[in-house]
Amino acid sequence: QVQFVESGGGLVQPGGSLRLSCAASGNFFRYYTMGWYRQAPGKQRELVARISNIDRTNYTDSVKGRFTISRDNAKKTVYLQMNSLKTEDTAVYYCNEYPFDPRYWGQGTQVTVSS
Repeated sequence: QVQFVESGGGLVQPGGSLRLSCAASGNFFRYYTMGWYRQAPGKQRELVARISNIDRTNYTDSVKGRFTISRDNAKKTVYLQMNSLKTEDTAVYYCNEYPFDPRYWGQGTQVTVSS
């Protein structure tokens, strides 16, 4: 049974930082390409960053140079370090496989960037 549980969100001022974590269950985590996604109010869910099973990373243009995705296969956890946060980063953040499997969406973690 695959499950992803996100944590680490919160309220932060513009320019601040947060580190999100995604804990995975299941036996095949190390083989997955993992992604962080986000959904802002009134917008579609979008892919923010992804990391392959050999640590190859990709980012959407709006977060390049500010966000870093990483993974720890021993802990079955994927991280998203977010620096220089902007108000437009406000969203619910989710992790899932890439491409996503709709069965595995979790509750997400809310990130609010506001002064």
